[in-house]
Amino acid sequence: MLHIKKLIGFLLFFIVFSGISCDPFNSIIENRSNEDAVIYYKAETIKTPAASSDSIKVVTWNIKFGGGRIDFFFDCYGDRVLMTKDEVISNMNGIIAKIKSLNPDIIYLEEADIQSKRSAFVDQVQMILDNTDLNYGVYASQWQADYVPSDGVGKVNSGNAILSKYELKNAERIPLSLIEEDPGYVQYFYLRRNLLKTDITINGKDIVLFGTHTSAYSNDGTKLKQLKTIKEEVDKTNAAGKTFILGGDFNTIPPNSVVYEHFNDAACDSTSDYYETGFTGQLDDMQMFYDNYTPAINQARYGTTLSSQEHFFSFTSNKDGFWNRKLDYIFTNGTFSGNSGHVLQNAGSDNLPTMPLSDHAPLSVSFKLN
Repeated sequence: MLHIKKLIGFLLFFIVFSGISCDPFNSIIENRSNEDAVIYYKAETIKTPAASSDSIKVVTWNIKFGGGRIDFFFDCYGDRVLMTKDEVISNMNGIIAKIKSLNPDIIYLEEADIQSKRSAFVDQVQMILDNTDLNYGVYASQWQADYVPSDGVGKVNSGNAILSKYELKNAERIPLSLIEEDPGYVQYFYLRRNLLKTDITINGKDIVLFGTHTSAYSNDGTKLKQLKTIKEEVDKTNAAGKTFILGGDFNTIPPNSVVYEHFNDAACDSTSDYYETGFTGQLDDMQMFYDNYTPAINQARYGTTLSSQEHFFSFTSNKDGFWNRKLDYIFTNGTFSGNSGHVLQNAGSDNLPTMPLSDHAPLSVSFKLN
């Protein structure tokens, strides 16, 4: 969501004075039908490994468009809008180092920029592929416009990606519901949330991969509509007898969460367009996934006390070194290995802390192929 008053002013200006196009910003606003996703390959010769193990590592991570913990305007800690190329490369090198250390077979990425002014037009999907052991990628844009007038954002192309060591096929972008609480001319600039779907075969096992990133600021029930659409899609795959792995940033906290509002970790106040009102009324929204499928971190491990839940927190707006809520998930109708689900909150043996790299921590789990 962008600053509403600025958007309205700029939009009215262009409507009245441009007269040159029905769409002066070339913003991708359709979100009604499925379409093919963008396919990526490693630039160098692809060396697909043989999966000799009976399990693979799956990771999901919102990488915040390589922005690290810069004081951006939407965090209300500062007024930064654009990064220099040196800043982007430095932040992305940190993300790449962490990905190489995690060594995933499959990774879901959220908030990956491929051609945005704010991230110096660095194609972050290609950069990760070219500097890790991952070989293939698929990408679905959530925010794409030749020019966004508000706050100096300019050109933007940002979305979800799935990267893998193994070939990805039949990539598809499935649209999710749009926020409806604001007028149409404001919706024009909203993110087009989607579910990214692709197929993979490892050791003869066919798996359908789903990656997503649902709305963050919806107060009109849109997020629940998006979650229900996602559930319907994985239900169809399950009913067809196919194995799936679903991952991403759901912007929703788990059932039985002890803390669910007034996180006090953001600088934005109630007058800001970026003020988060908490998760009251949303505590049961993820229950339908837990009821029917296997989570990377089950409800028993998540527990009912702060001392048990805090180990699985994966997000914070605060920059002082703590995580305070879980927003990131991986589910399957297959089997995860034991208690292999972990949130990488701190530096491990690689001495690479995640807090400086993004406002999200990676979630990893081991998926059994047999």
